[in-house]
Amino acid sequence: MLPNGGYFIPPSCERGRVKAENRVRKSEGRSLGRAKEKRVRLLVVEDHPDLGPDLKAGLEQCQYAVDLLTSGEDALALGSLVPYDLLILDILLPDLDGWEVCRRLRAQRQHMPILFLTALGEVEHRVQGLDLGADDYLVKPFDFRELEARVRALLRRDGTSREPVLCFLDLSLDTRTHEGKRGERPFALSSKEYALLHLLMSRPREILSRTTIAEHVWDYDAEHFSNVIDVYIRNLRQKLCAAGEPDLIQTVRGSGYQLKEPMR
Repeated sequence: MLPNGGYFIPPSCERGRVKAENRVRKSEGRSLGRAKEKRVRLLVVEDHPDLGPDLKAGLEQCQYAVDLLTSGEDALALGSLVPYDLLILDILLPDLDGWEVCRRLRAQRQHMPILFLTALGEVEHRVQGLDLGADDYLVKPFDFRELEARVRALLRRDGTSREPVLCFLDLSLDTRTHEGKRGERPFALSSKEYALLHLLMSRPREILSRTTIAEHVWDYDAEHFSNVIDVYIRNLRQKLCAAGEPDLIQTVRGSGYQLKEPMR
């Protein structure tokens, strides 16, 4: 926010500036007379002419304040202006796709939860979306009750860290910078790799089931995220053992995974 109370519009968002400001004014106008009423505010970005309005109507029945956009450019502009509590984002948008909207918002350090709602349902798509910084990923077609549950889960998630640096043997994780170290060797982590390693290091030696991992890292059940969990565990092991260090993530067959001293 600028000293005069206005908002900085990044150059990449300039094309959507006027429409974004008009939408903000309209939204603020609808809020007059309800100053004491604070509702959770969602931004839905969906270009399908039927699904978009249906999503907006359904979420408003759940007592959320909902803005609906059909353009990636407008979504980037408004997402940069307004402190939304949650962004529900389609990927296959006509101008700027959802991947790029998510990437640019995260580059601007916009930290609102992002839920991808898309027809792209392959494991590679889910991994790409989560690595870009999305917090959840729901594939179309979907049941609206499931979307409701995911929205509730994302809104109640507590992403704060209690300890600035978590340590286990020669492994450390800085919760402020999201940087990991194995001894003196640093390694970078994607957002979901960080969340998974943070969970393991917060509960060392405890066997964590797939269900526990899915619920804590993706707010979803293990049945649908089983392959994704395998991908992230494998990626994490590669980074932790890149210089030939012993593996600290143990697979407990039929039970899950645990962070523990390497077997001798």
